[in-house]
Amino acid sequence: MINWISIAAINLAIAVGLGAFGAHGIKNMVNAQQLEWWHTATLYLFIHALGLLLVGLLIRLNIASQTTAWLLQIGVIIFAGSLYAMTLGAPRWFGAITPIGGVLMIAGWIWLAVTTFRLGNQAS
Repeated sequence: MINWISIAAINLAIAVGLGAFGAHGIKNMVNAQQLEWWHTATLYLFIHALGLLLVGLLIRLNIASQTTAWLLQIGVIIFAGSLYAMTLGAPRWFGAITPIGGVLMIAGWIWLAVTTFRLGNQAS
């Protein structure tokens, strides 16, 4: 079984590093729009890494499924990754995949709601 808590911790460490790089390393090398993309990517990476940390704990308690974790992880990689890539010079059309990551993250949270709702109904 995958250790989602460890993956979440790695995501959080990456988010801190990329946040610091955005605040100090690239802010004078990119335009305002690109810097905004970077900040958005970092915010979503942080939020979803924290969410993944919680999901990892819920998986250990048999309250959540691996599917939720996979959807969140793949979603944040696509969403934040595409924004980071565009900031670093990838073509603007590359942003066309950003919403795919967003949809996967939404699906992850919905899947968590569905699975925990089902679990709650089984206990009743």
